[in-house]
Amino acid sequence: MISPHSERGERRAPQAVTAARRAGTPPPPSGPPAWDGPPPVGASPVQVSPLDRVKRVTDRVSIRWRLTLTYGALFFVAGALLLFVMYMMVAWAIDAAWPPASDFVDYPEEDAWKFRRWWEAHRYTAIVVARDHMLTRSLLALVGLGILALIIGYVVADRALKPIQQMTTTARTLSDSTLAHERIDLKGPNDELKELADTFDAMLTRLNVAFDAQRRFVANASHELRTPLTINRTVLEIALGDPEASADLKTLGRTLLEVNARNERLIEGLLLLARSERELSVRKPVDVKEVAETAVEQLAPRAEEAGVTVVAELRSAETVGDPVLLERCVANLVENAIKHNLPESGKVWVRTGMVEGALVVQVANTGPHVPAYEVNSLFEPFRRLNADRVDSAKGAGLGLSIVRAVVRAHGGNVAAVPRDGGGLVVTVRLQPR
Repeated sequence: MISPHSERGERRAPQAVTAARRAGTPPPPSGPPAWDGPPPVGASPVQVSPLDRVKRVTDRVSIRWRLTLTYGALFFVAGALLLFVMYMMVAWAIDAAWPPASDFVDYPEEDAWKFRRWWEAHRYTAIVVARDHMLTRSLLALVGLGILALIIGYVVADRALKPIQQMTTTARTLSDSTLAHERIDLKGPNDELKELADTFDAMLTRLNVAFDAQRRFVANASHELRTPLTINRTVLEIALGDPEASADLKTLGRTLLEVNARNERLIEGLLLLARSERELSVRKPVDVKEVAETAVEQLAPRAEEAGVTVVAELRSAETVGDPVLLERCVANLVENAIKHNLPESGKVWVRTGMVEGALVVQVANTGPHVPAYEVNSLFEPFRRLNADRVDSAKGAGLGLSIVRAVVRAHGGNVAAVPRDGGGLVVTVRLQPR
């Protein structure tokens, strides 16, 4: 049973949203997901030491500016040491150049003593004045040269990092389709950066070979695995349609037909997972509202058979991607929510819309309690909860793995959290068109 809500429906008041959260139902796309928001009341703030604050600031500085500041700091240290040495040498030079008082004509003892005091005072004053003048002018020159050193250091760092910029630009433009012919091909001397670029090119060649092998395997497996299963299904259906077949033979045939159907679903899931993990070959505008409507309509009979009520609150939100993969993604979420639900009284909420500038698809369901530590592992292939590992009728454990692969291929992210009262809340965020 499906209960759709109009896109023009009124927004619920904050009190209603709060009440819905307390009741365990996820909020509409017009509001933040249930697990977003401020920390719980009474939670102690995380203490951050001054050293951690400094580390956070330094981690945000690019390597170009780190090299520039390093060059400037080294220049300042060298300049300061040179200034100190010159400061001391001025005194030594004046002292060596200033003749001693004994070199002058002898005076009477009383006059000679006064003359030496006057001479030493003038020598000391000359040294102090020379040092002060030299220190003032040297500091001004050091500041000017320091600024010049920062500029030169930035230019030198930029030239030194230019090959790395070329590697980064090439790596960003690489994809499954351009991997065969695009390389860094760095020109220059045979230094460490050239060696790094050549190593990276060799790795890209190996990756291209691996991707080609994977594409050939998927193409061959698609044919080699589907054909015998199709033949088996045809033979079993013919055998079951024989009116002279015994009851035991028909029971065995139906069992084998169910096993064959499960193997077909498993192979289709594996092939779809392999296709989803590659680069998108189709990119066109897609409205997730239409995708979700199609998925919900296709699964309506299954939900009715399981006694699960599907509540759809769908609002238009456009993205760019593969419509078939996105439809499979939403269908897997809804199908998973129907499978792992409460019998005869379960509910599934399907919502699409825009939340804080991001396209959001949210599927929540009632059901058994899901431990928080098990949630992340559900996105791994062939992974089921402990209660479902012996029940293969619910699937092969590829549904959420395909969802994650499709979402990542579209540049988005998917997250799941346990729902209050049992069940799961899965939220997909994609880039809007």
